[in-house]
Amino acid sequence: MAGNTFGKVFTLTTYGESHGVALGGTIDGCPAGLDIDLDFIQSELDRRRPGQSHIVTQRKESDTVEFLSGIFNGKTMGTPIGFIIRNENQKSKDYEHNIDVYRPSHADYTYDAKYGMRDHRGGGRSSARETVARVVAGAIAKLILKNQGIVITAYTSQVGEIKLLKSYQDLDLSKTESNIVRCPDELLADTMIQKIEQVRKAGDTIGGTISCVIKGTPAGLGEPVFDKLHADIGKAMLSINAVKGFEYGSGFEGVKLNGSMHNDAFYISPTPDGEGSVHTKTNHSGGIQGGISNGEDIYFRVAFKPVATIMTKQDTVNSKGEAVEMTGKGRHDPCVLPRAVPIVEAMAALVLVDHLLRVRTVKL
Repeated sequence: MAGNTFGKVFTLTTYGESHGVALGGTIDGCPAGLDIDLDFIQSELDRRRPGQSHIVTQRKESDTVEFLSGIFNGKTMGTPIGFIIRNENQKSKDYEHNIDVYRPSHADYTYDAKYGMRDHRGGGRSSARETVARVVAGAIAKLILKNQGIVITAYTSQVGEIKLLKSYQDLDLSKTESNIVRCPDELLADTMIQKIEQVRKAGDTIGGTISCVIKGTPAGLGEPVFDKLHADIGKAMLSINAVKGFEYGSGFEGVKLNGSMHNDAFYISPTPDGEGSVHTKTNHSGGIQGGISNGEDIYFRVAFKPVATIMTKQDTVNSKGEAVEMTGKGRHDPCVLPRAVPIVEAMAALVLVDHLLRVRTVKL
């Protein structure tokens, strides 16, 4: 199986399956001398872990990370960082009814078609549990970015038809972690939670959108042809389980504007040294022009589909080509959004660090 490594300079290779012994990864290209804040890394994992509230899967995992290499006396050594997160609460028997059945909208059939075999226990490698390794690497990437004044914040902005209409500029993003759905608008968050509870009780699932803003990015990150910064962010987001769409800046709404309205006019903002710095009056570009960051806020949105496992009957086929009926079992998220927020941040951090290290030596 190819495609288990992400990045070019700062790279992450992940391993493991949902119901295997453990998951983990190897980070390569991390600069030496970075102070590793273990409490921060674990707090990021806690934001992603299952069982954290009644609107997510009730699988109980501590998701405790153990570092195996690359760190000495609390600092990175510049060598590969190996880590492991052991699985603790698998219930593989919940999937015995799926041994020969292709679950609708899962990777069961496509894995069988490609590899001639599959792990029916929670999807194996296709399970979203793989993202636990991304959050560890993303947390380390965030520590590097913090030293450079770059901050990434994601939040739930839509659940089904319930949509947060305010711009991130009009929100207090510090309130994102104040509720279990991770929406910074507290009143709308209550409505979102009620909606998720409603679909969960009906044995169904629901999708939505996560918005993300990156502040403090310097101008000059990204390559102008195949490695455009927004293209790499898009690939990072589309690699996350259940993601169906990505847009940055004005996105699809931008097609409603004429060029005269959509163009971001430049101006010079005074600086203490008297030289001034280049900025844009508007930011329809989403902080990226020509595939390269321009120093403005980078903002984007990621659409997540409803979780494919539902607790109601569905028509499908088995590996013998026979029509069968199945009902989902086990512990699953009725909505992935609350736990996907830290995953979106982690993948954005991996992209930013990778591009940062391509153009400069980072001093830690």
